[in-house]
Amino acid sequence: MTIFAYNDADTECEGYIALPAGPGPRPAVLIAHNWAGQSTADNGSADRLAAMGYVGIAIDVYGKGVRGDLQGDNSALMGVWTADRAALRRRLLAAVTAAAADPRVDAGRIAFIGYCFGGLCALDVARSGDDRVKGVASFHGVYAPAGLAPAAIAAKVLVLHGWDDPMTPPDATVALGHELTAAGADWQLHAYGNTMHAFTVPQANNPAGGIMYNPAADRRSWQALTNFLAEIFA
Repeated sequence: MTIFAYNDADTECEGYIALPAGPGPRPAVLIAHNWAGQSTADNGSADRLAAMGYVGIAIDVYGKGVRGDLQGDNSALMGVWTADRAALRRRLLAAVTAAAADPRVDAGRIAFIGYCFGGLCALDVARSGDDRVKGVASFHGVYAPAGLAPAAIAAKVLVLHGWDDPMTPPDATVALGHELTAAGADWQLHAYGNTMHAFTVPQANNPAGGIMYNPAADRRSWQALTNFLAEIFA
């Protein structure tokens, strides 16, 4: 395992970096985790991106050693950050800064993606207006506006959404579209029918709670990301 260590002020964060074969620097894709914290699943996404020729960096929002339980209730861990979106933005942009400073990364070609809570993180990176990030992608993410002063969105935005996700019902999805339009974003939304929250997570199996893996949506959303990255890094 190759550690990707960086700091947000005096807090040490410990992520994971996967490097493609061949010489660099290469475009980088940062991956924000779900509410349980940085995990081997995120590292697997980084490896998958490295196989596509990108530097994959699974970031650590919670800080070194702070991890939850994928099968448990991690609302307290996540709640610290959803309650202070300015602090969340600083933590996320600290990861962007660390990636941009890495000599193995082409600092002019950085993207940011995330799953569930990480999808909110990706949207908040876009909402920051930071033009170092060329594109963001949210997989079954939370949409809640940041409540901070609005900025023009420089990054292209890809939203990958399960239409039956109870955490982001149709009204919230329409509201996000209006928000992104008002911010001048180049955005697109892929909504998958008969698809619930956590559709990319093979272990997700709680349809009564609106959480269910969907292999077709998983496959289609990754293909959409593949096309998106090719576009923004061209």
